[in-house]
Amino acid sequence: MRRFEPGEAIALREIWHRRVGAARPAIVVADASHLTMLYVPIGSCWFGPDHPRPWVELKAPGAEWRLTEFTWTDSHVLPFAWPDAGHALLPAWDAGWRPLPWYLNIQAPLQRSELGFDTFDHDLDVVIVPDGSAWRWKDEDDVADGVRLGVYTNDDVRAFRREGERGIRKILEREPPFDRDWGDWRPDPSWPVPTLPEGWDVV
Repeated sequence: MRRFEPGEAIALREIWHRRVGAARPAIVVADASHLTMLYVPIGSCWFGPDHPRPWVELKAPGAEWRLTEFTWTDSHVLPFAWPDAGHALLPAWDAGWRPLPWYLNIQAPLQRSELGFDTFDHDLDVVIVPDGSAWRWKDEDDVADGVRLGVYTNDDVRAFRREGERGIRKILEREPPFDRDWGDWRPDPSWPVPTLPEGWDVV
C-alpha cells in the first residue's frame, strides 16, 4: 500500500474483533520506512464506544458497543510509531502548547490500510517525563482485568512489559529521533483540523 504524504488526513483506528472500537482523524507528519509520525490536534472529532465501562471490558469476546462522536479536547498529540514495534510514543502539549507528560502506548504494531493505520491498544501505558528523568507504569489494573476477562494471558502481559521497557530505553538513551528536543515542535499552520475519511467505519 502507498505511503501517505505530509499534511494528509488519515484514520487512526482501533480494531476489536473485526469491528472499529475507536477511530481518530490524524494528520501525517512523516511516513517513512523507519518511522511514522502523526498529529492529533485538539478540536478534532473522533468516535469511540458510548459505554461507561473501561474499554478493556469491550475487548472481551462477545462484548457489544455502539460508536458515538466526541470532540478531542485533552491535548495536542504527536504519535511516533516504528515498523513492527509493539509500542508508540506520544509526546503531548496542552491547548497553550505547554509540554505534558509523554505516554508510551503499548499496542499491536500499526497495520497500514487504504485509509490510514489500524492497531489494538493493549491497555498498559508508561508515563514519562519529557526529559526522561522519571517514568511509571499506568493502567496496570485494566491489564489485570483483561487477563481475568480472557482478553490477555499472563504471557501477554510479560511481553507487554518487555515492549514497554524497550520503548523506555529509546527515550533514556536518546535514540533518534529523541536525540533532539521535541518540546518546540509545532504543526504546519496551513493544516486544517482533520476529519475522518469516508469509509472509516468499515473493516
